Amino acid sequence: MKRIVYLALAVALLVAAGLAWRHFSKPQLPAAKPAVAGPARALPVKAAQVRKDTVTDTVSAVGTLLANEAVMIRPEIDGRIEAIHFQEGQVVRRGDKLVSLDSSEVDAQLASAVAAANLNRSRLKRSQELHEKKFISAQALDEARENLNQTDARESEIRARLAKTVVRAPFEGVTGLRQISPGAYAKAGQDVARLEGIGILKIDFRVPELYLSKVRVGQALAVTVDAYPAETFNGAIYAIEPSVDEATRTVLIRARLPNPGVRLKPGMFARVSLVLEQRNNALLVPEQALVPRGAERFVYRIIDGKAVLTRVQMGMRRPGEVEILSGLEEGQSIVADGQLKLQDGAAVTVMAEKPPAAKP
Repeated sequence: MKRIVYLALAVALLVAAGLAWRHFSKPQLPAAKPAVAGPARALPVKAAQVRKDTVTDTVSAVGTLLANEAVMIRPEIDGRIEAIHFQEGQVVRRGDKLVSLDSSEVDAQLASAVAAANLNRSRLKRSQELHEKKFISAQALDEARENLNQTDARESEIRARLAKTVVRAPFEGVTGLRQISPGAYAKAGQDVARLEGIGILKIDFRVPELYLSKVRVGQALAVTVDAYPAETFNGAIYAIEPSVDEATRTVLIRARLPNPGVRLKPGMFARVSLVLEQRNNALLVPEQALVPRGAERFVYRIIDGKAVLTRVQMGMRRPGEVEILSGLEEGQSIVADGQLKLQDGAAVTVMAEKPPAAKP
């Protein structure tokens, strides 16, 4: 047993001696010198200038075009239609004759009323002469005067009825499609055709109550329609509903829209862009220059070759650009691209803009 223990100790001593010999037999390398820190490398970035321009705050809505004035042409009395004086789709002026009813019966009644009025007028004149000579009483004179008043009233009534046998245009507009033909017997209130004034159109649209404080009469707006997608029609607000819709929390606005060439038609769907505010000297920067950090926004200004982190306050947005309300001044250089790897105070080098490729 002792012999086995001695043998194990001898083997352990031999292994330890071999390891020690290998360690001390290796050549010793010189200690590495500490690295000397060199200057920081400038990061390449693209720069942009803070510039001034005019910005507009707009709100978009959808609306419906309406005729400035619209009415259904209807006769006020019964009668046979003697003539229709307009063509479908014709432009008529205010006061133009549109429809004539047969007036022969009314003409006869008027002639009778005129004759009766003339007779009573003569009787009144004779009664006045006789009363001056004391041949008749004052009561007889009053009766003659009252008879004349009655016949005059009757004549006025028949003349009013005669005027209603002719339907005239109440305003300038375009006539629609006829619903009746000459010779037909028309009842009072029967539809004949529509008359719409479309030289100027109205447009109704709604905006959220949030913008109510910025909406006012006379405000300009731009309208586009699907029928003419490349054109913009300009108008102005002339009336605002005094109450807000409780269900939608929106306010109804009405504007007038010139319609040259009467290309726009009532009932068309329209998109409205309403200008709420306009600022002429707004500071603008590229939208990609913004560095968001939480709820705040920053940009890197370039000062003496270094990027300086600057907090800014944003205003309105438009495609590719953002208005800056505070934090920057016109003409300052900012980092427009490459700011993701930057830190406050980092050295930067501005990359030159590539010239546009020459056209063949």
